[in-house]
Amino acid sequence: MSIFTKIVSGEIPSYKIAEDDNYLAFLDINPNTKGHTLVIPKKEINKLFDLDQKEYLDLMRFSYRVAKAIEKTVPCKRIGMSVIGLEVPHVHVHLIPINTMNNMRFVEKEKLTSNEFESLAKDISSNFS
Repeated sequence: MSIFTKIVSGEIPSYKIAEDDNYLAFLDINPNTKGHTLVIPKKEINKLFDLDQKEYLDLMRFSYRVAKAIEKTVPCKRIGMSVIGLEVPHVHVHLIPINTMNNMRFVEKEKLTSNEFESLAKDISSNFS
């Protein structure tokens, strides 16, 4: 069972942004930038291209809506998207507010307090539609 499956089940807390029956978006707790969000299918699947075509397209549609909410909340030049998948064996899309290419390199990290995470999650969530 992946750490993301434990987040879906509520065993591990998260800073939720948006959720429906099949997908969940939550703040990355080790973010590249403020607002770095992970979007996952609730069903544990290891690799992005192991999703069937409908699941893949639905994940992208959900990610699109989350990215629009982040963009309304966090000042940035654009929202970068990355799917790497080596660190957790559960499909996940990184949505990262970026101003420079370095923001996408997973080297420099932003530090936020739990109050900052909670406030940010609430603010992004209020812009999700």
